[in-house]
Order: sequence, then structure tokens, then C-alpha cells
Amino acid sequence: MALKLAPVKSSPDLPAKATVAIIGGGIVGISAALTLAERGISVVVLEKGQVGAEQSSRNLGWIRKTLRDPSDIPLALAADQLWSQMAQRTGVDVGYRQNGIMFVSDADKDMEMYSSWFKAASEISPQSRLITPDEIDQLAPGCQRKWKGGLYTPTDGYAEPTLATSALANAAIDKGAVIVENCAVRDLAMTGGRVSGIITEKGEVAAEHVILASALWSRRFLSNRGISYPTLPMICYVFRTAPIEGPQGPSELAVAGPNFSFRKHQDGGYVITHRAALGSPITLDHLLIGLRYLKTLKHAAGMIRLMIGKPFIEDLKLARRWKATDISPFEEVRTMDPPANESINNEALDNIIKAWPAFANATIEESWAGMIDITPDNNPVFGPIDKIPGLTLATGLSGHGFGTGPAAGQLAADLATGAEPIVDPSPYRFDRL
Repeated sequence: MALKLAPVKSSPDLPAKATVAIIGGGIVGISAALTLAERGISVVVLEKGQVGAEQSSRNLGWIRKTLRDPSDIPLALAADQLWSQMAQRTGVDVGYRQNGIMFVSDADKDMEMYSSWFKAASEISPQSRLITPDEIDQLAPGCQRKWKGGLYTPTDGYAEPTLATSALANAAIDKGAVIVENCAVRDLAMTGGRVSGIITEKGEVAAEHVILASALWSRRFLSNRGISYPTLPMICYVFRTAPIEGPQGPSELAVAGPNFSFRKHQDGGYVITHRAALGSPITLDHLLIGLRYLKTLKHAAGMIRLMIGKPFIEDLKLARRWKATDISPFEEVRTMDPPANESINNEALDNIIKAWPAFANATIEESWAGMIDITPDNNPVFGPIDKIPGLTLATGLSGHGFGTGPAAGQLAADLATGAEPIVDPSPYRFDRL
């Protein structure tokens, strides 16, 4: 189901020009727009559907450093600072709470992974620590499952995805940005071998720089330009319970177990997912670039629920090459809205109840699914493409985009305009793929 999002004061009309045009109205593109507007740089965002309606609102809301690739932690740290300023920056309480995130396990292989990550990241994320079973019970009392230990970062947190991107968008509009919804970008306008704007279904917009922040649609957009950019789709299933008490620890921290996760929702319920069950819709891209994902598949083999048949056919129906005068795939699918999976959701709830009986009376009030774009190394891409001067990529967030979104958008804005980057962008360069 499509989630109900806070409304955005978007414009019905295209501007003739802007210094920067942004393709994609998710949290990264919108954060880039707000950054630019705050700097007095004219910017327009083109969103094929509704701002924040795809993965930016369908995620868990987690804002974490824990278990990120160490090269990605500086971006997460920068995002923490921006999240702490969000209410002041936007004038809206988006539910940001720095209540901590705790990963727990009863498997030796997970404990080895936690220990390895802690050793690699302890200098970058000094608040993170390995914890004992007794500490787990102190942080989230009432658990009946015997854990070997866990990994805990008290400075991690969460926010409400259905509020955050809209709040950022309205703040950007108030500062001069133009955001146009239901307007797909079909192609780039080129002059003298360099980007000179964008071609949309409603007309052209001249621009000195273009940021591509279109998440799972970026591969198809770049393919139409002859650029091979590897991403594969994955579906995360999420649900929200009606208000319940839940574990009563010293803070309402978020918890990730082997086959579930939960965090408190601002309405008093919990947002829950099955951490060991991700939908994998098999598409033509699996045949074209699947070998590049062997390491990822080895790690996630037990988590993947293959979806064969209908997703393949639906994907084949969408054009892979088109002209700027043609109706694009982005007009054919305004919002990627995969169906919820109640079987997986009920399985996740059962798993939580076995660990924390406080969830025994929980009822599912709302359920949904979101499609994630996964790169071969699970890290995003930020920066230019040599073959398309004037285009900056800000994509491939691999399911981590909400948490780092504010900093990711600022990094994209920095790179597009030649400003000092908020973090070192070298780990995210396109040519590493």
C-alpha cells in the first residue's frame, strides 16, 4: 500500500532555468535542494510521482552508524549532526530520537562479525560497544531468548520517514527551491558534449548542473545514455503495530535480532521488519549483471525470498531505450509500490514474541513494502561520470539512504557546485564499480 505522507507545497509549473536541476524527489535529492537553496543557489527538483513516495518513506526510519562499512561512517556521523538540527532547520518535529540501536545474536558467526566491525570502526564510532547478555536485558528488559551478546551504539536513532522528506521539501520551497511533482525527466539536454539541462514530459529546463538522485530508477536512466551502472532490486517488508507498551528499558532504543527488528513509532506502536526475509524480484538485470553480486548473494543467501515470473514480465514491459519525445518508463510507473507480504510480516511478529513476550498482544495496523536499489558493494555512488560532464550521481544508497540522507544530499550539492565536500567523496566514486 502507498503510505500517507505529509503534503508538499509543490509547483504546478516548470521554471525555464535553474543553476541546478535535480532528478528525483527522495530524501537525498530533496536534501540536496535544501542545501542549495540555503546557499542562495537556484534549484529545481523534478519528481515523476510524489515527493518521498518510494523508499524514502517505506524504510524503517533507522539512523545508524552500527555495522556500516567503515568507509561510510563519516557520512553517517555528518548525518547525525544534520538530523539533530532537523526540527530547527525545517520547523517540524520529524520524530528524530537519538535513543540508540542494539544488534543482538545467539550465533557465534554474528558475534565474530560484531567483534570484527567493532575493531575496524571503534576509532570512527567511539560510542559503539560490544555488550553482554546482562546489558541486553538492562537495555530492553523482558527478553526470554538467550543471547550470546550484542553490539550497541547509544548515539544511533530513528525518525519518521512519512514526515521527514516532506518537511525538508517544504523548507527548501520556503527558501526558494522549486519542486515539481508528477513530472518525469525523460533525458538530459546536451550542448557541446556537456549537460545543459533536462528534458521532461512537460518541457525543458536549462541548468548548469544536474544531480541524478533517482535511486532504483538510476540504472535505467543511465542505460538510456549508454552508461552501465550496476544495481539490483530488493524488497523490504515493513509493518506498524497499534500502540502497545513493549519492552520498557531506560530508553526506547531500536533492536535488531537475527530474524526481526523493531523500533518505537511516534504514535505508540512499533515499526517492525523481518531481517532474515527480503524479497528478490528476478529481472533481466539478474541475468545481465548478477555475477557481480556473488559476494553479496553468499552473505545474504538465507535471507532471500525469490520472486519469479510476474516481476520479470513487468520489468520487461518497461523500455530500456527511448527517445526524449517518447513516453518514458518513469511515466509508466509513477510510484514503485510492491505489495506487502503478510506471511513474512506475521513470521516476523512471531519471532519477536518468542523473544519479547511483551509483543504478544500486538496487532498489525499498517503494512507496506519498499524496493531498494543495491550496488555490488552495498555502498552508494556520489560524484561525476566522465562520459557525461555536468552530471553528478547521488544514488545507490542500498537501503541506507534514509539515515544518511541529509548528509548524502549535502555531499551531492557540494560536488555538483564545486563546494568543499562535507566528507571525503573518494569511497563513493562511480569508477570503483
